Amino acid sequence: MQRTRIKICGVTRPEDAATAARAGADAIGMIFYPPAPRNISPERARAIIEALPPFVTPVGVFVDASPEEILDQAAVLGLRTVQLNGAEPPADVAEMEGLQVIKAIRVSRATLATELNTWRTAIARGLPNLIGLVMEPTTEQAGGSGVANDWPAIAEAINAGAFEGLPALIAAGGLRAETVADVVTRIRPWAVDVSSGVEASLGAKSPEKIEAFVRAVREADAAGTVSG
Repeated sequence: MQRTRIKICGVTRPEDAATAARAGADAIGMIFYPPAPRNISPERARAIIEALPPFVTPVGVFVDASPEEILDQAAVLGLRTVQLNGAEPPADVAEMEGLQVIKAIRVSRATLATELNTWRTAIARGLPNLIGLVMEPTTEQAGGSGVANDWPAIAEAINAGAFEGLPALIAAGGLRAETVADVVTRIRPWAVDVSSGVEASLGAKSPEKIEAFVRAVREADAAGTVSG
């Protein structure tokens, strides 16, 4: 049975990080982008990281920050993994030696194949620290919008071999406990990434929604086979 990893993103409170970990999340995401409604300070990030048990990964999420800024922030907080949710090119990822990098891809039927090819070419030339591509919906907000992704387009790209030679696929975009099982069954991603879908209010996670989300993913994993 494939075990789909779970990242709870947009965490702004230590108690939410602890709740996510207890529920079975594999990672939590913290936003370092001042225009974002879930942006947090380094001081708050430290408190969140301290609330995590071993083997739950804290991920710093950045948008169009310079590699130097990201490396500095990661060093201050002891982060090993970062997610880039802007228009960062492969060259920026290459500069972040020592960090594991997840890159967000905006899903548009007109550009998805071309963008995936860009990253495939960069990987072939040497990009060992790029560990995942998170499929995000095309919105003006850099994550946590609640907008559903174009899952049929992603499924078609998978069936066409567009993800061959690329790192782990992470599914994001409007996921909730009521919808994630279908995405897991259709897409079979390495991981799913949720933010607004497990919130009680903006920036405050709901323990009940987190637990329901994790349970839905595990039930989809247990259900078994890939559907068409």
